[in-house]
Amino acid sequence: MRGKEEILKEEGSRVVVAHAFNPSTREAEAGGSLCLVFSVTIVMASRPASWQLGDFALTTLAWILCSVSMCLSQWRVWCFREPMDSKPRMTLVGLWKTCIYHQEGNSNISKVCYKYNYQDSFIPLDIRVAQHLLLISSFLGMIATVTVIAAPWKISSGRRRKKDTYNPFILPGILNIIASSFVFLSTLFNYLSIIRNDGIDFPPSFHTPSFPDIQKVGTALAMATLSSFLSLVGGIISLSFTLPQHSGKYSVI
Repeated sequence: MRGKEEILKEEGSRVVVAHAFNPSTREAEAGGSLCLVFSVTIVMASRPASWQLGDFALTTLAWILCSVSMCLSQWRVWCFREPMDSKPRMTLVGLWKTCIYHQEGNSNISKVCYKYNYQDSFIPLDIRVAQHLLLISSFLGMIATVTVIAAPWKISSGRRRKKDTYNPFILPGILNIIASSFVFLSTLFNYLSIIRNDGIDFPPSFHTPSFPDIQKVGTALAMATLSSFLSLVGGIISLSFTLPQHSGKYSVI
């Protein structure tokens, strides 16, 4: 005869087996498994899409900031402690123009802007170099923005072969890093000029001294610095992106 413990084990096993083959229980477990698989799939699919969206946002914002800052005159802010008739109240030195603020009377302030041209000999070398570097950076940023948009489309449309190991996100990553380095050099030259309090030999028609009393960082210079940082982060994200094994099941934006 079998003991009570063996009978209890047998009955317990029967209960377990009966529970496993219960239709309602099996449907509940299957539904729970499907929900779990669906949740994991959504999380895994949303990660590449979120990386793409973040890379696209950073690249686009960096390109916009670079292009806008290049057109502004608030790169270097020249301030004068005691404005007189011969001195302006403030001078904004940009990459492509200089704006001078003169105080007329007690409250009226007039603004006059002078645009540069390639024949101007008074423009210092650091501004000349920054002009060309930012032009190249803006162009590279535009190409990087387009390629970031085209890369997911190329993967999802099936144009990429299964044996093709080329990552389409490498190109925008390299372009972003190059653009970031160019913008960084442009901002570095201007920061050094502000720290050294370098002057500019403006022509007499500008009606502004060659050296300021106080020189500060302008808004455009801060925008360009942020653009360099965002381009670098966007480039790192693009280069660190890995292609999925099955591009057809890949979730894109």
